[in-house]
Amino acid sequence: MNCNLNTTQQTTFYRMKRYIVFSIITFIAIILPYITVEGKHFFLLSFDKKQLHLLFTTFDMQELYLMPFILILFFLGIFFMTTLGGRVWCGWSCPQTIYRIIYRDLIQTYLLKIRRSIHNKQKEPENNQFFKKIVGFLLWSALAFLAASNFIWYFVPPEDFFVYLKDPIEHSVMYGFMIGLASFLIYDITTLKEDFCVYICPYARVQSVLFDENTLQTIYDEKRGGQIYNDAGVKMGSKPPLESDDCTGCEACVRVCPTHIDIRKGMQLECINCLECADACTPVMAKLGKKSLITWTSSNEIERGVPTKYIRFRTIAYGIALSIALIGLFLMGSTKEYMLLNINRTSQLYTIQDDGKTVENVYTFLFQNTDSKDHIYYFDISNNDIKIQKPTEPFQLKAGAKMKKVVILSSLPKTLKEEGEDLPILIKAYATDDKEKIFVTRKTIFIFPKKSDFAK
Repeated sequence: MNCNLNTTQQTTFYRMKRYIVFSIITFIAIILPYITVEGKHFFLLSFDKKQLHLLFTTFDMQELYLMPFILILFFLGIFFMTTLGGRVWCGWSCPQTIYRIIYRDLIQTYLLKIRRSIHNKQKEPENNQFFKKIVGFLLWSALAFLAASNFIWYFVPPEDFFVYLKDPIEHSVMYGFMIGLASFLIYDITTLKEDFCVYICPYARVQSVLFDENTLQTIYDEKRGGQIYNDAGVKMGSKPPLESDDCTGCEACVRVCPTHIDIRKGMQLECINCLECADACTPVMAKLGKKSLITWTSSNEIERGVPTKYIRFRTIAYGIALSIALIGLFLMGSTKEYMLLNINRTSQLYTIQDDGKTVENVYTFLFQNTDSKDHIYYFDISNNDIKIQKPTEPFQLKAGAKMKKVVILSSLPKTLKEEGEDLPILIKAYATDDKEKIFVTRKTIFIFPKKSDFAK
């Protein structure tokens, strides 16, 4: 049977769905850094401004206790996705896969015609197309710099990024990171290719331990198609030996595989669940009036005829863990402080004024406005016996700014113990224009001298 189908005859199913998913992911990745609410981003980890933007809320670097929750959510999400759908991340969402599709299928095949068909990924382009290869390389190089810039926008927002581009000497670190990342993407996509997935990506090594008999995978139905490889993994031929076997031996599934494997050999580390082989097998079997021999299903369903269990112990456990991490993220995020205050004492514990009665303690208050608006700040003391000598007036602090204030508190001790006395006090600092929302409380002490010090 002639299985050398051209592009117009080939009926695709999963490929077009993947292209739609790729387009959505790419659009979101590019446009998301430009979406802001009152200057706040959906996600931005700015080392330049020492801020974390999450869900359009700004957090100071001192509030980076949220990052572990974000990382936990990311990894648990990948594990949950893998347990449920196999390496669906690799075939449907991974930037490496998307970039290879853009370079190999879009640039080399559709635009420049360097490759004859997207249905044969085993055969490399012929050497007599040097000029086209150079054009393709340059096109991808330009896109690689765009991809590198897009990645940096989640650390340096676009509104700053394009300003920094005008001064490469001042912002050499950003330039170096962008050039380095773009260079890696150029080498990875044009030279390393799918070897990155097979030999370098750590996820390929982890995913096998996350699989069980109900994990969705790209599986060849050996019962229907017939055995191509023996138990030792040695190929017996391109076509199964029995007449009753449905596989025609056309090997369309082999030619289309981007990681250069034969899915008929069984589950392999290199398989990224792209389901290109299923698309290749579908029209061949359709001409025989039969279903595809390669499907996205579980080993339970294809080997034992048992329906796939989506709700099982592993998925429930990951679901609970994800829920706990998500709740923790929201709870911690809801406690955001719109101002920060650090209190330090000076090396001199106290001073006694000329009247011989008044005791003063000197502190250094570090105020920080973590809100996106300017505010006027002041503070109160919980103990009425302690007076604020300095500062005497509220002060303004711009959005995101810090300010040190020397604070002098004084008191007239009513009773002095022989060994001295430390009086606990509570400082409540607040924005005078929004006391209900923007305030923090801090504990410190007011130190009194001994009686002997007064006698001196």
